[in-house]
Amino acid sequence: MSDLLAVTDAGLYCSQGDFYIDPWRRVPRAIITHAHADHARSGCGRYLCASPGTLVLRSRVGSSAPIDSLRHGETLSINGVEVSLHPAGHVLGSAQVRLSHAGTTWVVTGDYKLEADPTCAPFEPVECDVFVTESTFGLPVYRWQDPAAVATEINDWWRANRDAGRTSVLLAYALGKAQRLAAAVDPSIGPIIGHGAVMKMVDAYRASGVRLPPIDRVPPRARKMGGGRALVIAPPSVAGSRWLGLFGETSVAMASGWMSLRGVRRRRGFDKGFVVSDHADFPGLLTAIAASRARRVLVTHGFTDTLTRLLQERGVDAAVLPTRFTGEAAPDAAVAERDDDTQDDTTDMSEEAPV
Repeated sequence: MSDLLAVTDAGLYCSQGDFYIDPWRRVPRAIITHAHADHARSGCGRYLCASPGTLVLRSRVGSSAPIDSLRHGETLSINGVEVSLHPAGHVLGSAQVRLSHAGTTWVVTGDYKLEADPTCAPFEPVECDVFVTESTFGLPVYRWQDPAAVATEINDWWRANRDAGRTSVLLAYALGKAQRLAAAVDPSIGPIIGHGAVMKMVDAYRASGVRLPPIDRVPPRARKMGGGRALVIAPPSVAGSRWLGLFGETSVAMASGWMSLRGVRRRRGFDKGFVVSDHADFPGLLTAIAASRARRVLVTHGFTDTLTRLLQERGVDAAVLPTRFTGEAAPDAAVAERDDDTQDDTTDMSEEAPV
């Protein structure tokens, strides 16, 4: 079976089509699975993405960037390689990239999840010969709760804080998870306030047709907001910062898949942890791999060695695809599931950092 993709210094490269998928350097032509910073780099000559994610990607790479788009399932021939994009369920516009050439089909999933999410299209299984899968949570210990049950936990925490006059601060990715959480909570409990980085993506989501509840912005030179009733959704970088002083007494919680490990929340000093991830859990990874009916599975981005061994033990032809982001991340290093959103609110910090 010939390889349609090769790992280069600039990322995954398709020589037959002369394009890259999620390059980590500037390249002439890039196919983007989704707009998180470790997948979408600015400065490329031309971009191709799934049409629902065009505005989100533009908010990342700039208003003048040349972006082409495909509807889900629509096929484009690039130098003889048939390319189509299929929903990945990760964030708005996230896509699996299907490549077909000379009788061989590859699928590069990017990041994906199988849980229901009202803010993006659900994951769509795509059959192929070679399946490239992430492994961010590729250990059996990672198994997510029902999203409705987690939303109830968040609402109960917010309601208890409101009754005690404390502002609830929920730390989450500015792109994807923040919007998913805003859509899941009960806005009748109190006002929802968004950090500048969150609101930048809220605007892109709304302009793309995603329905979200009312979310207030933090105005310039604000002093106090929320009156102890609000839910503030902000990136992890605000933890311990003076920005939180805008809201008086607070209770700070983190929404992350890493919160399923008891010691992580304690070591990071959060008041509460909610297990919410925009990545597939371990059963989800196995389900997606099986649904692909692939003869060969390449594992990247996360617990690559462990998941590969587990698949091999189950009779799967699996191997590690060594990329820049391959490696088993320690939870303390990755607890935020980092997203490098910059933000546009002058009262806030200028750029996120990992926590």
